[in-house]
Amino acid sequence: MKHIQDKIEDFLAEVKDAVATEKLLLPSLPDVALKIKAECEKEDSSAKKIADVISQDPAMSVRLLQVANSSLYRTRNSADNIQSAIAKLGLNLVRDLIMSLSMKQLYRASNDIIAERFRELWLASTKTASIARLLAMKIDHLDEEQAMLAGLIHNIGALPIILMAEDDDDLFDNTAALCKVLNKMQGEVGAYIFRNWHFPEYMAEVASECYTFRRNHSGPADYVDVVQAALIQGSIYTGLECPEDWSTVSAFERLGIDTSTHMLDIEENMLIFEETDSLFK
Repeated sequence: MKHIQDKIEDFLAEVKDAVATEKLLLPSLPDVALKIKAECEKEDSSAKKIADVISQDPAMSVRLLQVANSSLYRTRNSADNIQSAIAKLGLNLVRDLIMSLSMKQLYRASNDIIAERFRELWLASTKTASIARLLAMKIDHLDEEQAMLAGLIHNIGALPIILMAEDDDDLFDNTAALCKVLNKMQGEVGAYIFRNWHFPEYMAEVASECYTFRRNHSGPADYVDVVQAALIQGSIYTGLECPEDWSTVSAFERLGIDTSTHMLDIEENMLIFEETDSLFK
């Protein structure tokens, strides 16, 4: 039997070749998200046309109304139909929410073994997304819903790698070895997926750089900074290995976060975090 390190190297080469030759099985955007994205990009897009698309998916329609009337987005007027929800929230917010609410479909699996791996990824995604939204709320030039979406699918590159690894029992059953592969390749694969979906370039940057905690850049805080800080602060839930000294991660300084305390120790922050996390239950 090959040494496990050799198997890791061989498998990494297979993944790189699959990406280079465009043979890697990529996840597809959920149908409702694809339709909403296409409709929002049209010049003649309107609340009615968006509402018509969403209404074709009854489950998503109900979910969007629940979210629109939740404490996170509550205003004086409640929304009792999709068009009024869009009028209340705005097209861009609805687009981002539909994207986020539909992403759980990507983490469905065909068997229990894969399902368990995907559940762990989804847990990490929702905790990261909830903290990312909270962080972006405090930064004027960043959008909290885009930050939430970035946090929610920062690890999407892991999905096709796990599916590909399923055929190799020695690798798939070795958690440490599989983690090494994911750490090496999920960023590159994630960026490839976002470009394939024609997502904004910052999403590809989030996927490729969010685990590079030594990252530094000039200028104001960006979405990579937000997701990095969210990953580290969310490690209390996910067990992610992070730098012990948070002050060495420049994202915290750019975001103006005191690294001597945890933001979820503040009751108001914890309430917002829990309300956001409940969106994905």
